[in-house]
Amino acid sequence: MKYIFNFPDIGEGLDEGTIIEWFVEVGQTINAGDTLVKMETDKVVADIPSPKTGKIISLFGNVDDVIHVGKPLAEIEIEGAETVSETDSETGSSVVGTMELADTNALLPASEEILPVSKDEIRLSRKVLATPHARAIARELGIDIHQITGLGPSGRVRKEDIENYNRKLKQPATKRNIPESENEDLTYETLTQIRKVIAKNMINSKLNAAHVTIFEEVEISELIEIRDKYKANYAARDAKLTYLPFIVKATVLALKKHRQLNSEIDMENERMIYKNRYNIGIAIDTPEGLVVPVIRDADRLSIMELTQKITEYSVKARERKLTLEDLREGTFTISNFGSISGIFGTPVINYPQAGILGIGRIVKKPVVKDDQLTIGNVLGLSMTVDHRIVDGGETARFVKCIIDYLSDPISLMMD
Repeated sequence: MKYIFNFPDIGEGLDEGTIIEWFVEVGQTINAGDTLVKMETDKVVADIPSPKTGKIISLFGNVDDVIHVGKPLAEIEIEGAETVSETDSETGSSVVGTMELADTNALLPASEEILPVSKDEIRLSRKVLATPHARAIARELGIDIHQITGLGPSGRVRKEDIENYNRKLKQPATKRNIPESENEDLTYETLTQIRKVIAKNMINSKLNAAHVTIFEEVEISELIEIRDKYKANYAARDAKLTYLPFIVKATVLALKKHRQLNSEIDMENERMIYKNRYNIGIAIDTPEGLVVPVIRDADRLSIMELTQKITEYSVKARERKLTLEDLREGTFTISNFGSISGIFGTPVINYPQAGILGIGRIVKKPVVKDDQLTIGNVLGLSMTVDHRIVDGGETARFVKCIIDYLSDPISLMMD
């Protein structure tokens, strides 16, 4: 019998995804749980497993096509009873034939930890991204696909990349190869799912929150001394100690004293919602765009534990292995743009949160200490709040609290 597998709802209200790579071809036999396709959604890149064992009859959609939740992804031939049409409304799968309903757990990506992933599968997931058709072209031309720089989503090698690479190989060494883009006035690239959701969220935040930003500076020479003293010890335990764990700790302690900053406003029901957990989102820059994984219950974590969690999320973000669970339930966000460049900024609130703290670059500059002019290490802070929730005075007190902790880092351990 024939089983039509539709793109499942994998959570967080996602309604569409872009096909990044097919792992199967028509005519191929696949087992239940084997990876069928890699999809880029608004939040994550997820491997979608097959819910059934059988032979692939049809694949619906090509690489870069956008597929909506509930629309067909693949048709699978399964051994079974005579043909009768049936629809599984819960899983979004259509079944032709007399058979059991699909297991909803089997429809979730392996990254959601419903299906176990072996070390061998992880290594396979890091192979060169390319469609079966592109791999076939590379084999026909005798080209090692690992030598090609993919220009598709997530570095995927496309047919055009292989053809361009092949043309370069055939050109005389003395002739300069001029990229086609240099001969055109404009270059067009389709928006990725992550870029679309960033654009949507930024506009949503600006339209629904009353943004106001204040700027401050804090001299952190004592914090630098502590970090320098302990970073070797942390490195010996495979943890890279940066200033961010201290900033997270200071922010959490300040949030406990200023609960308005750990809240959101519910205009529809005319009430405030105060959060009793301190889940800190950390904005991380990746080649594909900005992602914000969440450190849950950050108030319960030590500097070492915060360091380990930040390191874990940084690696997962670069390797595009963040799960939907990693991104949920944030109550306040920190954006460390100063790790790249910038002293001050106007960070955009991660709506519907009440505020976001921007961390700037540390610069050496003249400061006054004990009425003496000296060289200080100054960190710029940029605090954006939703002015509907937080007034200027409370915002200033909150930032002052963070400054007090960072300028006297021992106090982080005393409170």
